[in-house]
Amino acid sequence: MNKEEQLKEGFRDLYSKMDWLNRLKMEEALKGYKSSEIHCMEYIEKNTDSNVTKLADAFYMTRGGISKIIKKLINNGLVESYQKPDNKKEIYFRLTEKGKEVNKVHEKLHKEFEERDKVILDQVTEEQYESIFSFIKTYSNHLDTEIKKVREDVKSK
Repeated sequence: MNKEEQLKEGFRDLYSKMDWLNRLKMEEALKGYKSSEIHCMEYIEKNTDSNVTKLADAFYMTRGGISKIIKKLINNGLVESYQKPDNKKEIYFRLTEKGKEVNKVHEKLHKEFEERDKVILDQVTEEQYESIFSFIKTYSNHLDTEIKKVREDVKSK
């Protein structure tokens, strides 16, 4: 296995382990909610004037897929829609009080996960962080370019 394969496999393995560990507690504490719903609520809470397009772009999903999630969140009283007085065309979303409570549980779990992993992350030097961040940024920019190409290709068909 070459270094590129080792790196990608390492990222996948690391993510899979984190996801598996985190999912156990998430599913227990947030019974009845799907991961996509929880993360949509998190995005809405952190980003003012969230709309279907912004959510679709953030999660690399179709607007139709996001609309289904949002409809369920609205029906369950977790999210509400609103419009700005000066723009009646655009529909935005915000969390209801019930949605904010669910999001608080999610945030609390993330804090627990941070504490769990602090023992390792505290050992990372500034230089190591800078190197990791530089690589992630470069690779992410490359993937953004590839995503743009695919989206343009799909639109032209």
